[in-house]
Amino acid sequence: MLSICIIYSSLFFILSIMFFFLSVNFMILDYSLMLEFEMFTLNSCSIMMTLLLDWMSLLFMSFVLFISSMVVFYSKEYMFGDLNINRFIMLVSMFVLSMMLLIISPNLISILLGWDGLGLVSYCLVIYYQNIKSYNAGMLTALTNRLGDVTLLIAISWMVNYGSWNYIYYLDFMKHDFTMMMISYLVIFAAFTKSAQIPFSSWLPAAMAAPTPVSSLVHSSTLVTAGVYLLIRFNFSFNYSMMMLMLFLSSMTMFMAGLGANFEFDLKKIIALSTLSQLGLMMSILFLNEYKLAFFHLLTHALFKALLFMCAGCIIHNLNNCQDIRFMGSLVKQMPLTCSFFNISNLSLCGIPFLSGFYSKDLILEIISMNYLNLYIYIIFFISTGLTACYTVRLIYYSLMGNFNYLSLNMINDESKIMLKGMSGLIFLVIMGGSLLMWLMFPTPYFICLSFLMKMMTLIVIFIGVWLGYEFSNFNLNYNLKSLMMYKISMFCSNMWNMPFISTFGMNYYPIFLGKLYYQFFDQGWFEYFGSQNIYFNLKKKSKFFQFLFNNNLKIYLILLVLWILILIFNLI
Repeated sequence: MLSICIIYSSLFFILSIMFFFLSVNFMILDYSLMLEFEMFTLNSCSIMMTLLLDWMSLLFMSFVLFISSMVVFYSKEYMFGDLNINRFIMLVSMFVLSMMLLIISPNLISILLGWDGLGLVSYCLVIYYQNIKSYNAGMLTALTNRLGDVTLLIAISWMVNYGSWNYIYYLDFMKHDFTMMMISYLVIFAAFTKSAQIPFSSWLPAAMAAPTPVSSLVHSSTLVTAGVYLLIRFNFSFNYSMMMLMLFLSSMTMFMAGLGANFEFDLKKIIALSTLSQLGLMMSILFLNEYKLAFFHLLTHALFKALLFMCAGCIIHNLNNCQDIRFMGSLVKQMPLTCSFFNISNLSLCGIPFLSGFYSKDLILEIISMNYLNLYIYIIFFISTGLTACYTVRLIYYSLMGNFNYLSLNMINDESKIMLKGMSGLIFLVIMGGSLLMWLMFPTPYFICLSFLMKMMTLIVIFIGVWLGYEFSNFNLNYNLKSLMMYKISMFCSNMWNMPFISTFGMNYYPIFLGKLYYQFFDQGWFEYFGSQNIYFNLKKKSKFFQFLFNNNLKIYLILLVLWILILIFNLI
């Protein structure tokens, strides 16, 4: 009997191939298709379900489905022994469906359906393991994403003024008209919460509490890229001042995440921070008015990041659920094929020539050098690229090389065939996907004219990053770890500039503290004493008095009789 994993994996794979060829066809013909279905009409307001099919949406759907098919296939072994595996696969499928709905919608209402679907299903997936850490992470993820949902709802209600929720018609007006510019700001806010840009970054590493196949899907091509994709669609509506502000925020995200990954020891969190850094890169190049390049990097990044997470999952699975890179080491001897895949995707992430990441990353940096904006942007882009190489080499040094640390009782083998098949499906695209996409998406190549030094700047920065990464992570028995010499700076950087404290402890502390005061002074204080307790005391006193009367009723009756007779006598006298 076929398992649910095989059925869904095959379905996603077939759909992916179909959408890819459709996308190429649409690209060659320069063709777009918009389908509108009228749901119902209220007075003069029509609620339409709109689908937009063009080369961009079809290509993105193809990539999402391809990665999903590999991840679902990989889950067959990773989630082996889980009693609720069918529920898990159904949740992943609902997640992919929500993403599809978001990709093909040019209509804010149908976008909200996909957007909310992603938020709700991601909560179910993050809390899948059902422990305290998962619940907290899930709550942080859900509540941060709710902020974006609220701004989208406000944008929908604002668009009632213009007669249609189909934003495609209004993109040019939004740039110039101040009242319509509100919609652009609201959509950017929503995208920033979903794509975890500053100041909403803390939920992304927290969402690592989900099972690794979910991380592989969520942090490569679905949830976190939804914000970037929405902004690629809206990019014609941004004016100059808006773009400069958002460029600053996204470039700071890119730098902050790259720096944080160099101080982190959790394998999955390092890769999550790397995703955050790449999202900052996509956003930055998007706000420099290069939306096609942002989309190009989004696709190539999806490939190598999905593979990177799958390899990390394989390592964690074989190390008996240990995620700390300090306990690993010399894995290349025990898991040669997984480590080869891991290395290739890591090198692709760094931008080593002729792997898929190189084509998008190198092009982005060359365009930054050519369309020189200011020194800050130039420096921060190159430093962030160097930091990427730095944390990658550190990760490779800790986990794949050196001696085997601490975990002496291990049962590592590289024979998880199903996992390896799932990863093998992606490796060819990680190696060749960049060049294929570049030939497809840019039929006329970019003309870039730079001096030799500026042309080589990308490679120089990468190799400096590699050298620094090796120097920082190099350790032996009589060696002091450099990050412990600067303990406070290390803590500040590894905690993402204290953002998790601000977004969790900062949000929770004051309401809980006020609740405590309210409880002390009101519920257990004077309010209680003069309120409900006072009524209780009075009733108790009165009832005791009446009880006393009823217990001694004969004596009291006689006393009252005597009193009554006395009163009568006094009246007669």
